[in-house]
Amino acid sequence: MEQTSKLKLNSGTLLVFILTVGVFGIINTEMGVIGILPLIAETFHVTVPQAGWTVSVFALVVAISAPITPLLFSGMNRKKVMLLALGIFTLSNVISMFTSNFTLLLIARALPAFLHPVYVSMAFTVAAASVSREQAPKAVAKVFIGVSAGMVLGVPVTSYIASEVSFTMGMAFFTAVNALVLVATVLFVPSMPVEERLSYGEQLGVLRKKITWYSILAVTLINGALFGFFSYMSDYLKIVTEVSYTIISSLLLIYGLANIVGNVIAGKQLAVNPIRSMVLIPIVLFTSYICLYLLGEWLTAMAVIILILGILAGYAQNTMQYMITDAAPEAPDFANGLYLLSANLGTTIGAAVCGVFITVSGTRYSVFGSLLFLVASMMFVALRVRAKKSL
Repeated sequence: MEQTSKLKLNSGTLLVFILTVGVFGIINTEMGVIGILPLIAETFHVTVPQAGWTVSVFALVVAISAPITPLLFSGMNRKKVMLLALGIFTLSNVISMFTSNFTLLLIARALPAFLHPVYVSMAFTVAAASVSREQAPKAVAKVFIGVSAGMVLGVPVTSYIASEVSFTMGMAFFTAVNALVLVATVLFVPSMPVEERLSYGEQLGVLRKKITWYSILAVTLINGALFGFFSYMSDYLKIVTEVSYTIISSLLLIYGLANIVGNVIAGKQLAVNPIRSMVLIPIVLFTSYICLYLLGEWLTAMAVIILILGILAGYAQNTMQYMITDAAPEAPDFANGLYLLSANLGTTIGAAVCGVFITVSGTRYSVFGSLLFLVASMMFVALRVRAKKSL
């Protein structure tokens, strides 16, 4: 009861804020280097494709560890695990700041990636536990703002600092954010021992439920649709809409900021009618991509569609996380790990499939990959909803 009261005391305020900034720092560390790959190549005397390994290695480790590390750490005091993750992220960023060896840089990128799923999944779990079950989607939505902000703000801020000052100072930005959250966690986050420890077998038992697999497949497909096209959005705007890189950057910023709006809306809607959100998101996304394909050459229409897609992407992320955690409420940390696995797997497969459409038919047809994913996702969402009703 004492633990519950501590969480309630922090609910909706300082605790969720610290978790949100913490997730921002974690995602920022992962995604921020995307905007400075040429500078990394120049600093470490490697090619730009080789510099790209600073992104690929991190993402690969996250994908591998997503279902494993949250399970392994699920029985430990959550505050201690968060401090461990933040400490390693901070230390690794310090190493990245000062090393001149590219191999050591890659190692410094890979090590914290193992604990990325642990921190993010626990942040979702703790945020949800800090409020009533009905209000949990709203609390999780606030943490998702950290995810969106890490993607939206991390790249341009890091790019600006690194290009205006140096690569070292760009890494210092990562370090500062993670270090500040580390200190805030020490000072303000209560001890959070796990009161009801589940064995690994009990947690893995959620994989025996059909609803879990329907949710995993639906999330993989929906995220594949989202990031399959998003991976090539810049190319689509350049080739099909025929706009300058300045306009492309502005549209990408609009898309990213709209993600945050989608997070907020989803938190409120999931608390009211989660089934409706699950059913509607692939249908509305499908309609939006059809409009994008038909109106791709018209800049004004594209600006409106990208704004809508950005909101839907933020909405979808919250809905997908809810879809999996609601299917396995008895193992929240493991369920969040499964969400991260599904999302990363969807991103990888989606980008590959949409890339095939570009290779075979041209950039305009990259949308078709997303449409195929969404059609398939509708079937698994329907199966998931039916399985939920039969419980």
